[in-house]
Amino acid sequence: MSQSSKPHPNADVRMRGFVERVTVENALAWLDNQLDSAPALSAEIAPLGESAGRVLAEDIRSQVNVPDFERAMMDGFAVRSADLQGASAEAPVTLKVIGECFPGQIFDGAISAGCAVRIMTGAPLPTGVDAVLPVEKTKYSETEVHALAELSPGKNFGSVGEDIQVGDIVLSAGRVLRPQDIGVLSSIGQGEVSVLRRPRVRIVVTGDELLPAGSLPEGCQIVDANGPMLSALVARDGGEPNHPGIVPDNRDAILAALREDADVILCSGGSSVGQEDHVPTLLAEHGELEIHGIAMRPAGPLGMGRIDGRLVVLLPGNPVACLWGYDLFASRAVRRLAGRPTDWPYRQIEGELTKEITSPVGRLDYIRVHMKRGQVEPVQATGASVLSSTTRAEGFIIIPTDSSGYSTGSIVNVFLYD
Repeated sequence: MSQSSKPHPNADVRMRGFVERVTVENALAWLDNQLDSAPALSAEIAPLGESAGRVLAEDIRSQVNVPDFERAMMDGFAVRSADLQGASAEAPVTLKVIGECFPGQIFDGAISAGCAVRIMTGAPLPTGVDAVLPVEKTKYSETEVHALAELSPGKNFGSVGEDIQVGDIVLSAGRVLRPQDIGVLSSIGQGEVSVLRRPRVRIVVTGDELLPAGSLPEGCQIVDANGPMLSALVARDGGEPNHPGIVPDNRDAILAALREDADVILCSGGSSVGQEDHVPTLLAEHGELEIHGIAMRPAGPLGMGRIDGRLVVLLPGNPVACLWGYDLFASRAVRRLAGRPTDWPYRQIEGELTKEITSPVGRLDYIRVHMKRGQVEPVQATGASVLSSTTRAEGFIIIPTDSSGYSTGSIVNVFLYD
């Protein structure tokens, strides 16, 4: 499946994958095999307030009940339900009001027959009561309350452990923490959590024609789009991106970047067959270039291998190809190492294709599309360098390797960029 990683001394390794390209399926199988044998990332402790989006390293078991006391679920009066038998709007039952109870305060004393305590939402129930009479079902003064309805025991108050009980597994290992999860963890007294370390991803962007992000394009130079885009994608997938700047197009600088401490190396640019495309040669000489050239469009020049035992993904310099290559291969690696599902984080819907799309059998194609009232229309400007095609499109469709395309009117699956 993989291509030979050590070239003949006189061979140009950069041309190897363009003679006979690896299928997407075989490339994914190689990648999964590397990930299966990769050691799991260690756990680390994170403050609760900084743990949203992190992956739990262990089960969280509650040491407390939530709530740990019986509490009113609405404003009204804490009563003994037996005292309200027969109460109605036509025949109110009158109780003596002997005090008030507020959240965070315990009422001093017990409630005897014929008495009630005015109570606020969230306040602990006084001793001796078994229900809360809603204020809208009363008429009251400072000293008396007239109940206009009966109540059953246990009505309108929360019991001990109603939300969470001691010993409950609140959240399980492997969960990506959401904002509401942070709230639940806080409610059981967690101030910090054990989470998986985020995979460190070194983003190596090469190209002497590139200007750093924040510059204005000038002359024949262009501004680096791939570095910021890849950093955002890595962060989306649970990784820790490291993109310190553009790497010059020289062998020593690129090799030094490839050997920096990281869990995954992403190279953007310098990975094809041009005179300044040093990355494939360096990887073959100092590591293993296992795959170079994949039967897909865009991102056909994509390559994968290892250096110093770490995964390296060679992404094209054209931004659309870089995005697609990342999503298809590098995203899978980052998400897997981060402890997340490898499925794309894209919502899927179906739609009817408005125009025929053809594709040669044996190549996987990535097509950006517009969505209009359930209809799917291919984006016109689709070159690998036209990054705005991905911002103007609502999503994309895939023509698989074994398909020759889709006819007009076909129902297709659309992955939405949102």
